[in-house]
Amino acid sequence: MRRMPVDWTDDPTAFRSRDWTSLVMSDPDGTLFHTPRYLKLYWEEFGSGLPHVAFVEEGAETLSATAFEITDGVARFLGGSEITDYLGPVGPPHQRERAAKELMASLASRGDWDTADLRGLPLEGGWFGALVAGARGAALQVETGDDRVAPLLPLPISLQAYLAGLPRKLRHEIRRKRRRLLEALPSARFVEATAPTLVDDMAAFVQLHRSSMGRKGRFMYPGMELFFRRLADAFISDGTFRLVFLEADGTRIAGAVGFRDRRRFLLYNSAYDHARSALSPGIVLLTMLIEELIREDCEALDLLKGDEEYKHRLGATPRRIGRLLLRRR
Repeated sequence: MRRMPVDWTDDPTAFRSRDWTSLVMSDPDGTLFHTPRYLKLYWEEFGSGLPHVAFVEEGAETLSATAFEITDGVARFLGGSEITDYLGPVGPPHQRERAAKELMASLASRGDWDTADLRGLPLEGGWFGALVAGARGAALQVETGDDRVAPLLPLPISLQAYLAGLPRKLRHEIRRKRRRLLEALPSARFVEATAPTLVDDMAAFVQLHRSSMGRKGRFMYPGMELFFRRLADAFISDGTFRLVFLEADGTRIAGAVGFRDRRRFLLYNSAYDHARSALSPGIVLLTMLIEELIREDCEALDLLKGDEEYKHRLGATPRRIGRLLLRRR
């Protein structure tokens, strides 16, 4: 079999000139986080040094694309595992093994890294196993581990069906929380940001975040706020970026940011008014969001990485996300 070349580029203009969105769309495990539009914004705000994008090619066909960053001798998937939940290669499933073999051989031949810490690979997807095999075939030392879990909630055809599918205790808890909040705040309603309201709505969301205690309250520092605002500006016009609120008496008491990604919804971040915590506004907002997504014929709510208790209280099933640690022998 003729060896496939791997074309590397560290030219930032490749995010536009070599757009690999079609490869994302061809991959069942591809997400918004793999797209050049998202990764360009990430690199511009948080990247360290030049991006390194590898295209595995066979003739005129590109089989996969993978964006890396290499800093102080450590190679990582571009995207930063703390704010980018899914990382790694994208390409059609039937080409994964071949593409992973060539990618790992080419990565091994580079002399600018000693350790590769590769995260954000769902274990139930095909890339994790393909990259492990490819790395071993390239004579790299391979250590596998976990990169937390990402709970997933399949969505049925109606809110009633969703509630009926929950364990009895969870179902009663969700109904009780919603009823209690609406009794205390009869004007409470689900609202969504639009392009004309986006500036003010983002300010409201940031304020909710910064009112939180501890690490969550510190998360939305000015640089992170700018990243969120740039994501909103870049993705709201086509309906990808979604910012929703639970509003009562004209005040936003809970908010959530997410992305509509084909027939999935990626819940990216959320915050609520802790002065109203006794009314569980965060959970109530998410149940209203689930109802809205069901109306939109969305197939699944992906709660992304993290094992927070509220995700289990919504009935989501954890999925393991894998990590590969590669070293030269």
